[in-house]
This record gives sequence, structure tokens and C-alpha cells, in this order.
Amino acid sequence: MKEVYCYAEELPSTEANAFESSNYKRATLYVPASAINDYKNRVPWSEFGAIETIDGTNPGPKKCATPTISYHNGKLTFTCETEGVEYRSSITDTDIKDYTTQEIDLTVTYTIKVYAMKSGCQNSDVATGTLCWIDVDPRKEGITDGVAQVKAMPVLIKSHGGQLTVEGAADDTTVSVYNAAGMEQGSTVSKNGQATISTTLNTGSVAIVKIGQKAVKVVMR
Repeated sequence: MKEVYCYAEELPSTEANAFESSNYKRATLYVPASAINDYKNRVPWSEFGAIETIDGTNPGPKKCATPTISYHNGKLTFTCETEGVEYRSSITDTDIKDYTTQEIDLTVTYTIKVYAMKSGCQNSDVATGTLCWIDVDPRKEGITDGVAQVKAMPVLIKSHGGQLTVEGAADDTTVSVYNAAGMEQGSTVSKNGQATISTTLNTGSVAIVKIGQKAVKVVMR
């Protein structure tokens, strides 16, 4: 261990022997200027070989850019402005659960989370998206030989800073956004396969996105 960057302005709760298996007494600890005296006066932080502030001279490791998510021809693709990164992603299917009812309303919806990482850099923020399928023909055909045939198109929903983007909807499809109470937050019509709506919804709040006759719940990021 040569350098440690801790960005917490309030000291993390740490055992006194948290670093005992490393050579931290010869390492440099970089901390916010507003809290440097606190770090200098509390073990184990105070036992670092040197404690300096994070500033323009010692800004700490560069943070990877947040990845973008796209979907095309049956494949998810992640891209990042930071070169040479690795991607760590998770995909959860809301339909994978046990049921006890006679009828099941399948949403065919995936929640996607991904972040970028690179040696010597901070991990990026997590990018999220919701991938769902919109019925092209609302009439669902019967199941024959154990196979249900339903024509559908994939739609990718992404949000950032209150702005919500829907990619993949057919042109001239009405896209509307509602809050959890059912109040409309914005509406537009898809053009060139994309619709963008700016809302006042806060990060972490639930939005209901209506694409044509299909309604999908997403969490604002």
C-alpha cells in the first residue's frame, strides 16, 4: 500500500486495527481539506505515514465515465468514454418468481445495471435501464405445443437526472410518464425510434411509463 484516498468528510467508522496487515504507516492518506484534522486525531487514520489533502495537485484516481446502455438485434451493448474499461453488469427478470394464481400477467421486463472499472481509476457510477417488449399485435395467440407466439418489439427505457428516454418504440407512438400517484409528468410522441421526456421526478422515485397501451414501472436514476 502506497496511497489511500478517502473522500468521506465524516470519518468512516473503522476498527483501530483495520490496516494492521498492511504497511500503511509508510503510506500517504489523502482526505478532504475540511476533515484533515479529524483524520490526524483518530486511530487508525492518524497512524498513516503522511496525511495530505485532496486538491488539484493530488486529486486522487480519475473516475471512469458512466457507461451507456443500448440494445440492438437481440444484444445489449455497453460503451464508455473511458478507454480500456471492464464492465460489471447484472440483469434481473421481474417475471422469475413463484405464482399461486390461475392467471399470470407476464411483463417480460429486465432491469439492467452496469458500471465500468479500470485499474488505477475509481469505479464509475452505476447506469441502469429497463428492457421490455411491447406487443405489436395486442391479440395474444393461444399456446400450441407448449409455445406461445406473440409478436413484440423491444423497448429500452433509461433515466438520468429526471429525464427519461425511451428507445425502440415505433414512430408516432404516444409515450407518457406518470408518478406513483398516477399524475402525468409529461408526454410526447416517438420520432426516429426515440422519445425523451423531462420530468421533476426525484432520483429513487417510481415512474410509470406508458408506451402506447403498455405500462412499465421504472425507478428514476
